[in-house]
Amino acid sequence: MNIIVPAKLNEKKDKMILLDQTLLPIETKYIEIVKVEDTWEAIKKLRVRGAPAIGVAAGFGVYLGVKESMAKTYDEFFKEFKEAKDYLASSRPTAVNLFWALDRMERRLIEEKDKSILEIKECLLEESEEILKEDQEMCKKISEYGLSLLKPEMGLLTHCNAGGIATSGYGTALGPMYLGQEKGYNFKVFADETRPLNQGSRLTAWELNEAGIDVTVICDNMASIVMKQGKINAVLVGCDRVAANGDTANKIGTSGVAILAKEYGIPFYVLGPTSTIDMDTTTGDDINIELRESKEIYNGFGKVTAPPQVKFYNPAFDVTDNKYITAIITEKGIVEPPFEENLKQLF
Repeated sequence: MNIIVPAKLNEKKDKMILLDQTLLPIETKYIEIVKVEDTWEAIKKLRVRGAPAIGVAAGFGVYLGVKESMAKTYDEFFKEFKEAKDYLASSRPTAVNLFWALDRMERRLIEEKDKSILEIKECLLEESEEILKEDQEMCKKISEYGLSLLKPEMGLLTHCNAGGIATSGYGTALGPMYLGQEKGYNFKVFADETRPLNQGSRLTAWELNEAGIDVTVICDNMASIVMKQGKINAVLVGCDRVAANGDTANKIGTSGVAILAKEYGIPFYVLGPTSTIDMDTTTGDDINIELRESKEIYNGFGKVTAPPQVKFYNPAFDVTDNKYITAIITEKGIVEPPFEENLKQLF
């Protein structure tokens, strides 16, 4: 299988090569990023998106942000690093991987404080590339655990995009679909359009089609009828943050899909790395939900679809209560209820 890596460093390690996902599926274009401001813009504008991929991009971005530092002392260098780190942390508030990756880079910096500035830079480069490598290994393990819950010929529903371009490999929610394709499972996948930015129809459908997987796009409000018609045997979604009790934040609309799945007796699986589980966030009520600009609703693709002068409400995520989740699938295994007790075992 051809693995798409949405964010990586070039051979000289002085630029980040980023797949601009805002242009898909019409155009496949990679952009070069050097400045920390451009990394911030790429995360904010969803040129890179998906919690794991955001973490990878943040690691590379903060490294590039201090790569050319002229600091002579550790304290000067640490101050520059903190400025770059805090700036990148302001790009998006909900995806915990962003903060996880930045904190991990800071810990490595502190661990190497007795080395020269040049050696510290090399350590930061090493750490950023390790985040990418671990993400790829994580995707494969999640995919294997996820596939163990599925059977050939199943109809699967997914929401938003949690595939290779949202991570750095097989993806999370789409990973079992890719592994199933390799093993001849012949899944029939339904991809919610995922309004308002259509990550399902623009990205998931593009990915799956490129891989030769049977994929059908439906509007978000069609999920109920395909479930009622018996076309869906399982729902697989990604996650941007999982609270300690199992409540899960994911792309807006996920909660509604979970409620429908519960009504129709369909298993609802959340797939994501343990880095997405935030044990410091007690419940979903404590998750900060990002609000985005109104034009994504009324003019997201260059055509006005509502009067711009009316009020709009545009939360990027919603929280699925743990009671609607059948299992949370991580690289360390499959976690079933009660989540408040069982998630702790992962750590």
